[in-house]
Amino acid sequence: MKKDIAVIGSGFSALAASCYLAQAGHDVTIYEKNEAIGGRARQLKKDEFTFDLGPTWYWMPDVFEKFFSDFNKKPSDYYSLLKLNPAYRVYFGDNDYITIADTLEKICIAFETEEPGSSVKLKKFIAKAQDNYNIAIKDLVYRPGVSPMELITVETAKKITQFFSTISKEVRSEFTNPRLISILEFPVLFLGAKPSRTPAFYNFMNYADFGLGTFHPQNGMFSVVDGIASLAKELGVKIKTSQHVEKIVVEERKATGLVINGDEIKTDIVLSGADYHHTETLLPSSLRQYSEKYWNKKTLAPSALLFYVGFDKPIDNVAHHTLFFDVDFEAHSKAIYDSPEWPKEPLFYASFPSKTEDCFAPKGKEAGIFLIPLAPDLNDIPELREEYFEEIITRLEKVTGQTVKKHVIFKESFCINDFISEYNSYKGNAYGLANTLLQTAFLRPKLKSGKVKNLFFTGQLTVPGPGVPPALISGKLAAGLIDKNNTK
Repeated sequence: MKKDIAVIGSGFSALAASCYLAQAGHDVTIYEKNEAIGGRARQLKKDEFTFDLGPTWYWMPDVFEKFFSDFNKKPSDYYSLLKLNPAYRVYFGDNDYITIADTLEKICIAFETEEPGSSVKLKKFIAKAQDNYNIAIKDLVYRPGVSPMELITVETAKKITQFFSTISKEVRSEFTNPRLISILEFPVLFLGAKPSRTPAFYNFMNYADFGLGTFHPQNGMFSVVDGIASLAKELGVKIKTSQHVEKIVVEERKATGLVINGDEIKTDIVLSGADYHHTETLLPSSLRQYSEKYWNKKTLAPSALLFYVGFDKPIDNVAHHTLFFDVDFEAHSKAIYDSPEWPKEPLFYASFPSKTEDCFAPKGKEAGIFLIPLAPDLNDIPELREEYFEEIITRLEKVTGQTVKKHVIFKESFCINDFISEYNSYKGNAYGLANTLLQTAFLRPKLKSGKVKNLFFTGQLTVPGPGVPPALISGKLAAGLIDKNNTK
């Protein structure tokens, strides 16, 4: 039966869900609070420079292919992909780095150069990671987190010990070189938890990294947003921006509409791709599934301090993606998860998309994006932002052996306060809810409200978790539950 469905937000999960719902014959309208679509994946344009505000890594291309194939389409119908070589570079000190290339064979050579004999261990480790990838990404993550029984299969029964071990234990049981350990542990930062708290089963991220590789969508990650939005419109989805949702209207414990910019609109079903915690504040407290106490106990993924910088010259000795691990990985992790505070010596990541495409910066100049992972809910003030920019630019100069500061044309920053104001993000988190053992699958906040009929959720605070590919999957799962609910 055809329904009017109001979707709050226009991030990856909301856009994906809208496509599936429109394909199923529903009348779907997206309401986005900001002037531009994309949620965290919007773009910044300034002085002929272009920056992706949010995600910059394109991993798990098969998930994107599967999404578009559900509509008899291909990613190439909407955007072009380039496989990056090198995938990324990791600095450990002054002019001291390891380059991760575009194939496992080449990466094995880099590992072997660093530690003789490690390539044999790496091949074995990635084979196990690929096996987990095939179980997780091709099966388990497409289950809606309704019941613990979803996790019980013949394949997962064989992997049960990996749910009670950790990434850190698995990596360190095979590798002793601290630099190689750092490289193998870093991908789980995308899952939002310390390697020592992330179940070993999640080493499938290492296969996504070394086995599948790192890609770049031409014109940036926003081209993926634009592509999915184009598909949605082709399917009949209406997208409205500058739509501030003030309230979810509930009658007899049933969602019947939204109050937007002061006006009430009627709808049959509400699906929120906005921050889960924020969405529930749009309801009377008695109709919220999860209390403030519940949310306060959750392990959130990190927030971030980001800088978008225009340089008046090319930056040397860096790759498109460059990680700076020239300080203590564990100390920074503790500052995020164990005793939340601003890190004394932060790890940081830098993206220079103009290394790959000219469209990101004027000729002879460079666009740089810098990210420092932070604990959420810290005191975010301009003076601290300046202090940390000075810190990372100084280190960039030192480890890459060049002068950079005097070549900064402009910089824009984005941090905890901005995540809250722009995205209504709970405590200013950047990546949602961490994928710890007790926050996996059915233990995450539910896709369907248990207190309000016809109210559903999608995105990184619910199933399956943080990241762009999981967001697409979350959209599909939410749309599936809505259709299932609609046929009852």
